[in-house]
Amino acid sequence: MIGTKLGNRYELLEKVGEGGMAIVYKAKCHYLNRFVAIKILKDQFCNDKEFVEKFKREATSVASLSDNNIVNIYDVGSENNIHYIVMEYVDGKTLKELIVEKGKIESKETVRISKQIASALVCAHKNNIIHRDIKPHNILVTKEGIIKVTDFGIAKASNSATITNSSKVMGSAHYFSPEQAKGSFVDSRTDIYSLGVVMYEMLVGKVPFDGESPVSVAVKHIQNEVVSPREIDDKIPESLNSAVLKCLEKNPVKRYQTIKDLEEDLARIENNENILNGSSNISENDVTRVMDTAVINDKIKEMAQNDDYEDDDEYEDDDYEDDDEEDEIEEKKKRSSKGKTNKKLILGIAMIVLFLVVGSVSAYLAFNKAGGKKVEVPNVVGLTKEEAQKVLGEKKLKLVVAQKVKSDKKEGTIIESYPKSGEKVAENSEVRVSISSGNVVVVPNLKGMELDAAKKAIQDLKLKVGNVKYEFNDNVAAGKVISQTPDVDAELKEGEEISLVISNGPEIKYSTVPNLIGKSIDAAQNALANAGLSMGSSKAIITEDQSLDGQVASQSIGAGQSIKQGSSVSISYYKYKKPEVKPDPKPDPKPDNDNNSGDNNNSGDNDSDNGSDNGSGSGSGGGSGSGSGGGSGSGSGGGSGSGSGGGSGSGSGGGSGSGSGGSGSGSGTQSGKNK
Repeated sequence: MIGTKLGNRYELLEKVGEGGMAIVYKAKCHYLNRFVAIKILKDQFCNDKEFVEKFKREATSVASLSDNNIVNIYDVGSENNIHYIVMEYVDGKTLKELIVEKGKIESKETVRISKQIASALVCAHKNNIIHRDIKPHNILVTKEGIIKVTDFGIAKASNSATITNSSKVMGSAHYFSPEQAKGSFVDSRTDIYSLGVVMYEMLVGKVPFDGESPVSVAVKHIQNEVVSPREIDDKIPESLNSAVLKCLEKNPVKRYQTIKDLEEDLARIENNENILNGSSNISENDVTRVMDTAVINDKIKEMAQNDDYEDDDEYEDDDYEDDDEEDEIEEKKKRSSKGKTNKKLILGIAMIVLFLVVGSVSAYLAFNKAGGKKVEVPNVVGLTKEEAQKVLGEKKLKLVVAQKVKSDKKEGTIIESYPKSGEKVAENSEVRVSISSGNVVVVPNLKGMELDAAKKAIQDLKLKVGNVKYEFNDNVAAGKVISQTPDVDAELKEGEEISLVISNGPEIKYSTVPNLIGKSIDAAQNALANAGLSMGSSKAIITEDQSLDGQVASQSIGAGQSIKQGSSVSISYYKYKKPEVKPDPKPDPKPDNDNNSGDNNNSGDNDSDNGSDNGSGSGSGGGSGSGSGGGSGSGSGGGSGSGSGGGSGSGSGGGSGSGSGGSGSGSGTQSGKNK
């Protein structure tokens, strides 16, 4: 169950307790982010409508109570045949654990604890809820010393505040009241008796009545007188001693009539500083159980046959009759005539005479039936049923098997007789015996344990580890127990086997990676999902090819490879981006001839006679980068006479940047005649 989440909100963390009907777990509420306690009905009761109803009744009854000393009920639910109650989580220990640790509890602390228990019961009784199972195991003590009463599992609400147990007794033998043991009417005073037992145990470190079986303990509650706590420890204040003994009166009429009366007395004792300043583990008899009242009543009858049991005449069912009805009867008697009174007197005398006659006849018949003498019960402990029948038969006694009980004694042998050996009973009486069912071992809960720890737990109980099988499981961690056979709380004998199923953890499954290249992203995701895989990261690759837009370009794990289911595959995909449009380039600038020309003209008023004048010029220019360059040229001519000469030169350069121009030169010659 550890790790299970109930109602999709309560995660079971650890087992913290176990009772007769349920197991309690510490859990985490993921909605409210707090710890809670969850009580889960045991498997063997889940199909029992009566127990399921009792279980649900606890939730509904206690949920209506509001008191600081009562454990709060938060929720109730059922899921997959798991019935559970969600309660307040109390970080502390049980009162039983506290008593075991300390041996006994000081008077002042006993009063303080008892007052808080009484306060819880005052609240319950006001709402007509009787707990019926008050015991230290059901009382929690927080780290701050606050008392919390829990486990109203067999509590019952009643409009009349009384309950009749016809054939079953519910409760824990060490703590239930005489009327509970008898299966008689039960009212709120049964809780007062049980609280008295708890107070007694706190003060002296032990319960007032103990025995070898729940039945023997129950009979002592009905028959035996309580040893005063002060006889065990004379340091106990007399007032507190008296309060405990008043709670433990066998007749409910003699007890505190309300829990409020007890609470007030405890407050008075607590306030009287002058007064107040002047262990064992949980046994089988402490477990809440259902007991057959027939067994208890048979035991009582046997005690009566031994002349050891005297019935309490004051403890009759008429103790529960309505006082108003008695007053009405009394009033009618006062109105009766004298004649009627005389008739009743005569009738009464006649009834007494008849009673004596019938009693004498009955005694005579009983005497003759019994053979007229008593015999001593022989010792049959350790004998088998057949051997005991023979021994008892020789004494003219009858053997009746009352019950079979778990015991370390040999299976099938008698471990106790009622009456006990040496006691005298009438011939033909029945001797009831308890027979050992052997050294029975109750199977523990191994689920959720590591294999080695489970094996050790089995071996410590003198049991054997049976078949160990392994299975995949999504909820139970690898190496831990999933299930066991037999299941929890089954009864085995020493040497018998418990088989286990161990978890291998979640089953690992593999998938083949599909080919994603060329698929759209959505198609790729679907292909991965169908293969039990998922898509990891994705990266875009820019493309100017619109036809590739959104297609998978590559994948991190190649197609056809085998990988674990649930793994992821990353991809890259094409993302289309429209190309940018560039503007037309600007044309190169044209060279400026006006600026890049050389002039080699020479003119004058010279006349050339019979001659010619020639001139030539050249020019060059260069540049780099963009720009223009120009060149100039000059020419000169000289001679005598008149003549003319000219020359021209030009240069150009192109490129980017700046340019420089060259120079041109020209020369002219003259021949002829000057004039």
